[in-house]
Amino acid sequence: MRRILVANRGEVALRIIRACRELSIETVAIYSEADRTALHTTQADEAVCVGPAPAEQSYLHMQNILAAALICGADGVHPGYGFLSENALFAEMCAAHGLVFIGPSSQHLELLGDKARAKAVMEEAGVPVIPGSGVISSRTDLVETAAELGYPVLLKARSGGGGKGMRLAQDRTELLRVFDTARAEARASFQDDAVYLEKCLLGARHIEVQLLADNYGNVVHVGERECSLQHRYQKLLEECPAPQISAELRARLGAAALQGARAVNYRGAGTMEFLVDPAGNFYFVEMNPRLQVEHPVTELVYGVDLVKEQIRLAAGEPLRYSQAMLSPRGHAIECRINAEAVAPGSRPIPGVVEKLIVPGGPGVRWDSHIYQGYSVPPFYDALLGKLIAWGEDRQEALRCMERALQELVIEGVQTSLAFHRAVLRDERFRAGSYSTDFVRQWLAESEIVG
Repeated sequence: MRRILVANRGEVALRIIRACRELSIETVAIYSEADRTALHTTQADEAVCVGPAPAEQSYLHMQNILAAALICGADGVHPGYGFLSENALFAEMCAAHGLVFIGPSSQHLELLGDKARAKAVMEEAGVPVIPGSGVISSRTDLVETAAELGYPVLLKARSGGGGKGMRLAQDRTELLRVFDTARAEARASFQDDAVYLEKCLLGARHIEVQLLADNYGNVVHVGERECSLQHRYQKLLEECPAPQISAELRARLGAAALQGARAVNYRGAGTMEFLVDPAGNFYFVEMNPRLQVEHPVTELVYGVDLVKEQIRLAAGEPLRYSQAMLSPRGHAIECRINAEAVAPGSRPIPGVVEKLIVPGGPGVRWDSHIYQGYSVPPFYDALLGKLIAWGEDRQEALRCMERALQELVIEGVQTSLAFHRAVLRDERFRAGSYSTDFVRQWLAESEIVG
């Protein structure tokens, strides 16, 4: 490919542009009117406005994005994560116009985008899955299915991701109350309001396995990531490799991920997500057919540039790695720095970055699109940047991250910095003994919220 249109914004757009530059590929950035002064527009070879601030009129407007790609002479489109990255129709439209969609095929996106259908396929392939339902068609169906599964249950968007359209219900009353809200959020985020139910596993850990697959039947996994530190189902901190995971469980997770990828004849970069219960049993949750926000921790531990590999695979190149070549070195931790405090009922607050001091030194990486004077728009997600630290082992990585968090200064907008600094001092976290319940319990005990 000679020129790629980056169909996204923020730090992921910059990440893709940098990878393309190292591959000697030209880039076209798109932006909404709210992002006219965004950093990714200055780093690309060309930038095109695709619509007003609301995402549905710009970053989700398929016709405008495709028109920009064709007018600018792009060979391919990289969707990043979020927005159109899992949209089967968009991938199909790209192919119809002779553009390489840098991701799996529209057929894969359609299958894996239907979370309920994907679970059925994985179950048939012998991958353990969480008890759940198909698409819920009515309130009667909702109540009856929840009673069969047993409370608590999770209501999840069929086309969901990033916690959008997901609600926890402890009983029938709460389930009926959140049903319409979940569907409305799913419709707004994914243009699909279909939802399904899943049994909620208490005390479980969220572990995901990175996959790479080419067009010639070769597939490898690039280790696992610990993603249990979450607030409102949004990840706040990730680690690679996952702490407190035995070699035997690690091997079984990798084997299951490969088994699932082969079952659907997967192509490109993707991630198999599992929940691991306190007894060490694991269950397939979903497969994300795209780049993950937390991909840097895997890159630092395995020495693989996942964005470059994703582009090479989309261009039809064979995998450059065998499974035997992929072995971890050291430990990496990522803190997502968001424009909001981590507190019950907190919400992102827009503002202007009045002061910014970025940490550096050995083992530190800062992936971000913000700069001093940057105005945080209220229309998109709250991510300001990702702070990543690497060490020879987990303890060294923790010390490196503590130092980097102290160096990082962001003034003018509320951030999650205080939360991350406090959590890294928590003995339970330092021991690696935490689950998806950790943040909820931690907030109930702590006075640190901003």
